This record gives sequence, C-alpha cells and structure tokens, in this order.
Amino acid sequence: MGKIRVLVAKPGLDGHDRGAKIVARALRDAGMEVIYSGLHQTADQIITTAIQEDVHVIGLSLLSGAHMTLFVDVATLAKKHDLQNVLIIGGGIIPEDDIPALKKAGISAVFGPGTPVEKIVEYIETYVKR
Repeated sequence: MGKIRVLVAKPGLDGHDRGAKIVARALRDAGMEVIYSGLHQTADQIITTAIQEDVHVIGLSLLSGAHMTLFVDVATLAKKHDLQNVLIIGGGIIPEDDIPALKKAGISAVFGPGTPVEKIVEYIETYVKR
C-alpha cells in the first residue's frame, strides 16, 4: 500500500496551530506522508485537498469551540464525495459530552489535550491496516 497519507487541517477561524504542527511532525516521524493545510480552512477546501492528495486520513484540529459545526461539516462533505474509506479524526478542546455526537456524524476518534502522539499514530496505523 505504501505510506499512509494524512491531511492535517485547521478548519474555521481558529488561529492556534501549535498542537496541529506537533501532531503533524509526529506522524511524519512515524513514517507517514503529511500534508498540512494551514490555518482558516473551509470544509470545502479540506475535502478538496483530501481528494487531490488522495489521503487515507483527515486529521482536524480545533480549539475555538466550533467543532460541532466545523467537524460535522467536514464529515458530511466527505460522505457526499464518497470518501467513506477516509478516516476522519479530530483533536483539540472537545468536551466529553460532544464526542458521541461527533462519532455519530463520522468522526472516528477524538484526541484531547495531553494525548500522547504515540496513541494517535497507533490509532491511525490500526485503522489504515484494517
């Protein structure tokens, strides 16, 4: 299959990308190909990039509190564009109470602050091998 290809994206107006860059670097160091979209991406831009780059994983990072809208928008567009085989994961400041609804919408896993990057790497590797 080759290397796992991951798009790390920052949807919405959240301008804090330190965590996303740390995760992107850890995924790269684990042998994955990582595309970092940069800040202030729309759901359309994220899905377009995912299609163009033929990624296996979309990793969303958000600290602004708009995850119930922005993460769901990305998951909805992914379904619309027939990307069921693309793993969508999220990270950031996400209240525990919101995680079940995000999973129902199509976000496979949510990683909060302090999650060891090894756990994220292991999750991606396990999913993509399936």
